Amino acid sequence: MIVTKKIEIKGLVQGVGFRPAIYRIAINHLIKGTVENTNAGVIIVAEGLEKQVETFINIIPDEVPLAASINSLKVESLSFQNFSEFRIIKSSSFSDEITEVSPDIAVCEACLDDLKHQTHRINYPLINCTNCGPRFTIIKSLPYDRPLTTMAPFAMCPTCKAEYSDVLNRRFHAQPVACNTCGPRYTLHTQHHQLNNLVHLVTETARLIDSGKLVAIKGMGGFHLACNALDREAVLKMRELKCREGKPFALMARHLTAAEKFVILGMEERRLLTSWHRPIVLATSKGILPDEVATGLNSIGIMLPYMPFHYLLFEKLRTDVLVLTSGNFSDEPIITQNEEGLRVFLPKTAAVILYDREIANRTDDSVAFVVNNKPRLIRRSRGYAPSPVSLHLQTEGIFAAGAELVNCFAIGKGQQAIMSQHIGDLKNMETFDFYRESVERFSHLFRFKPTLVVADLHPDYLSTLYAEQMNIPLILVQHHHAHMASCMAEHGLNEKVIGICFDGTGLGNDGHIWGGEFLYGDLLDFDRFSHFEYIPQPGGDAVTKHPWRMMVSYLVHYFGKDIFEEYPFILEGIDKTEFNLLVSMINNQINTPLTSSAGRLFDAVSALLGICRHAAYHAEAPMQLEAAVDPDINSVYSWVPGSFIGFKPLFRQILIDLSIGVPVGEISGKFHNTMVDVVVSTAKTMRTKLNTNIVVLSGGSFQNRILLQKTETKLKECNFAVYSQEQVPSNDGGIALGQLAVAAQRRLHNRL
Repeated sequence: MIVTKKIEIKGLVQGVGFRPAIYRIAINHLIKGTVENTNAGVIIVAEGLEKQVETFINIIPDEVPLAASINSLKVESLSFQNFSEFRIIKSSSFSDEITEVSPDIAVCEACLDDLKHQTHRINYPLINCTNCGPRFTIIKSLPYDRPLTTMAPFAMCPTCKAEYSDVLNRRFHAQPVACNTCGPRYTLHTQHHQLNNLVHLVTETARLIDSGKLVAIKGMGGFHLACNALDREAVLKMRELKCREGKPFALMARHLTAAEKFVILGMEERRLLTSWHRPIVLATSKGILPDEVATGLNSIGIMLPYMPFHYLLFEKLRTDVLVLTSGNFSDEPIITQNEEGLRVFLPKTAAVILYDREIANRTDDSVAFVVNNKPRLIRRSRGYAPSPVSLHLQTEGIFAAGAELVNCFAIGKGQQAIMSQHIGDLKNMETFDFYRESVERFSHLFRFKPTLVVADLHPDYLSTLYAEQMNIPLILVQHHHAHMASCMAEHGLNEKVIGICFDGTGLGNDGHIWGGEFLYGDLLDFDRFSHFEYIPQPGGDAVTKHPWRMMVSYLVHYFGKDIFEEYPFILEGIDKTEFNLLVSMINNQINTPLTSSAGRLFDAVSALLGICRHAAYHAEAPMQLEAAVDPDINSVYSWVPGSFIGFKPLFRQILIDLSIGVPVGEISGKFHNTMVDVVVSTAKTMRTKLNTNIVVLSGGSFQNRILLQKTETKLKECNFAVYSQEQVPSNDGGIALGQLAVAAQRRLHNRL
């Protein structure tokens, strides 16, 4: 019997070669009908023998392209249409419902082969096909068709047009398809000349890098700055150029084998590095690279080539590894425009290498690490954004403004949260302009009309101020409730849970700074079960740059000023006038907000151990403290449980250990073990009193690999159901997802 079925598929199904794949599957199974893109997804009409149509529908999820993902597949019967063939028909756009937009995809192996063998694409540095290449960074509007991308100005040559129109060709409807004849072109600029010949351009770029020079290279989502990572002087010049005293640089290795010369990689790290997402992966260093690449740290961020140009460049380079850092200064957004790139980088580098295709959407390289064999995103951008997170809540019309640091915002469409790419710290106008521009772009691209806005409780965050100015109903969500909800939303949880949130800062309901929190609640609301003891934070946010201030504050709080006479080595290297002023501020409660922050506790211990007393970049003190850990240490320090958690005995025991010469690595190891002990013991108490076994871990402190690995393991050993963040950052880059989930749940229950 002949049947006709309409199949509606939603998910990541545009810009990933989905329709050609459906065409090939249909032909192989003798199916007639049509397949088309709409702004809501893909619609297939399949006609054929009942058994053949059933088989066709069943195998679609298993045979779609690698980068595609199906969120829903709905089938309904139609009347007989009498199709004579199967064909791909023109895209249509008929509602405000939208499909997913594909993230950018690393160049595929087939294109790398074409790079050397396809006559019109020999060494073409922007080669791509339906399975790879730029997507989000070139899209201006939906549906995803060439006239609505930044490829619109580049008319296809007859050869590319023939490939684009051939349904059996790998470049069928590949919107950025191009070749040496018709595509965008690279040029190299110096202060004295310009190179247009690709072979000469790549050779000269390699020569400059190998000779110790710095160059700027336009990437997929913005400019990079590059140098030879094995050349100490070049790395130092890069630090000077970036005004970046200590923050670690990201690296790009020639290939996986080369990467393994410099870092230790497990199976999951290798899989991440070679995935089509191509994130920067944090891995343990083998100590071969110059210290200046990641001063004082034992882990390094490394990635593999993902653009054709990267492969062409490494063919000419002698070095196996580059510093490849974002092309920006002083926490400003990565530069994307050619004119600005030339103006800013040409006076400061040996050359600027760019191409003449516009970047529509700025993206930084994503960053991930692996703990307990699970990949965890730290920065969600190129290769991941703007793929949505599916929720079990109606999110339509909700705008989540996010936090202040490492900001991402989110918009609600249907039952999804569409999260923006990494925006950055909303502490300067350039980044705030990028934020506002991105909100406008997302609103247009995804046909988003906000009817409800949700923001952080902190009234001074630029994201909160932006939300207030939208002049629509506003919900404010406490920072750590949003952290907890973010983890819950990622894992589809909606019941009461134990939420353990460790981070640097977040305004609490009581007006103090929170950050060492044990919460009990759900998406609607929460109670604060326990927290780290409040400690004065002298000078407010200034402590993040001067961790010694928190050290002094903790010691004065617990022992008074006499402790510094008992252990005079504590103040070595600290200016006495500054110290006396700080103690006076604490004693007189001048500019000393109270904090329960785990981040500030890590700062204090890092400073006390002499590891980091002055921080050159965000979270340096905790990162250096983690790097110092002796992994063989199993003992713990004492602490005081209760409605607030006290650390007086911990500090006394650390001081004793320091005074008798216990190695810093052992002390750091004991401290980390103590933090794990605090979490597990408090969770056990909460389970007994609250009758719940589910624990969610969130907050930036859980990017500490030792803390996360040991905490998860110990909790599971105690039979807790443990959830931590994977596809969404546990830092403030994940806050918007939690805000969105809380707002959706409150709207559902009329709790606005």
